[in-house]
Amino acid sequence: MPLTSFSSLRMRALALALAILASAASLPAQSRGAYLSDLTWPDAEARLAAASVVIVPFGAGAKEHGPHLPLGADAITLEHLLGVAVDSTDAIVAPTILTGWFPAFREFPGTDIADPDVFWKYAYEEGASLVRHGAKRIVFLNTGVKNSTGLPLAIAARELHARTGVPTLVLSWDDLETAETEKLQQQKAGGHADELETSIILVLRPSLVHMDRAVTDYHGLLGPSAPGYAPSGYSRDPKSPEYSTTGVSGDAKLATPEKGRKALAIMDAQLIKALRTFASATP
Repeated sequence: MPLTSFSSLRMRALALALAILASAASLPAQSRGAYLSDLTWPDAEARLAAASVVIVPFGAGAKEHGPHLPLGADAITLEHLLGVAVDSTDAIVAPTILTGWFPAFREFPGTDIADPDVFWKYAYEEGASLVRHGAKRIVFLNTGVKNSTGLPLAIAARELHARTGVPTLVLSWDDLETAETEKLQQQKAGGHADELETSIILVLRPSLVHMDRAVTDYHGLLGPSAPGYAPSGYSRDPKSPEYSTTGVSGDAKLATPEKGRKALAIMDAQLIKALRTFASATP
């Protein structure tokens, strides 16, 4: 998609997100943020100290998303969310971390940090360096989910807060969904490269979506469930109970751009609300 078209799309989505926010609560206007990489060092020094929040972004640059979506689907969604943050708050956005800890997807092509300690410590060190240069609040923005990449990022956030006293926040994909997001879906269950995620990439990078390869694969989601967190994965071994030929959990065939635009508007609104609330909260 041409850059101008993507910018126009983002602004339309942002306008809808702000309309959702306005209907929910009255929030004060914010000055525009910036990408740290775009600033000179004197400007960066001043902006880091003045910003209400500094974002450490994480989104997988190469992780399987079924036979129909690009490996960079998480990074594509993250790029959109970061644009929303910069356009609607004074957040400073640090360089994106593109490779993380993905045990569930390790048997498929992509990049993975096998040791979770390496991953959380890397994220911690990026946050700590920003604090050393004046950042007052750190947000780890994660386009994975809480019980996946959100786990090591939560360790990084807790350690950073414990060692520096700086307030920290972890925002994962599922934190940016609401009951309205659930209503958009027709699939029986979902979780990865599914109806919703495919719909979002159909909006953000339609040329990279192969809907002719989209599949329905519930990957054990329809069985009985119990409270608690039970780690799962995608195996390419036919003898494994987690064997998957697709790497999908859900029904990607039901995806549409209309659902993607609505889902993004909800995510945008939740992101803006979270950033502004965290920025104004008493430490």
